Amino acid sequence: MPVNCKPNAISWMICWGKDKKSPTPEGGININMKAYLFGWNPAKWAWDDIDDDIQKLKATGGLEETWSVVSHKTIQPGDRAYIVRLGVEPKGIFASGIVTSAPFLALRKGRTYYRIAITLDVLLNPDKEQILSFDILKTGNLAAQTWTPQASGISIRPELVDELEGVWQDFLNG
Repeated sequence: MPVNCKPNAISWMICWGKDKKSPTPEGGININMKAYLFGWNPAKWAWDDIDDDIQKLKATGGLEETWSVVSHKTIQPGDRAYIVRLGVEPKGIFASGIVTSAPFLALRKGRTYYRIAITLDVLLNPDKEQILSFDILKTGNLAAQTWTPQASGISIRPELVDELEGVWQDFLNG
């Protein structure tokens, strides 16, 4: 792993570049890096402590969260993750991170499903900050992607991964 590189969005672009190599939690390189889209609907689950989580992320540089994942057969540590707000306006991407665990089984309300850990490197409060809206995500090449997943943890089209990361970074730095 390159010196001074941390597994986050900026180091992914700077340290590993567009060759889609990304860090794994063990310090190796995932040469088949993919990206996945995870959904959050505040009408179904309130993120009551989002402001506290934003402060934790700012203080530590990362925030680990677990999310349901439908693509449990292909996702792996080191893959890129984006979280999209659904159901309630504003809708769009408001968080990103790196997958930091292999899928694991979890039990909730009598149902077994897969989850993964994501270390967030960006977390915005959609009720207080501008997010990367569907208006932008549904233009140009990015319009080919489904941005309103019915299940969390869907694969982002491989040909769109670099463009999405560029648009996300431009949005964050804009």
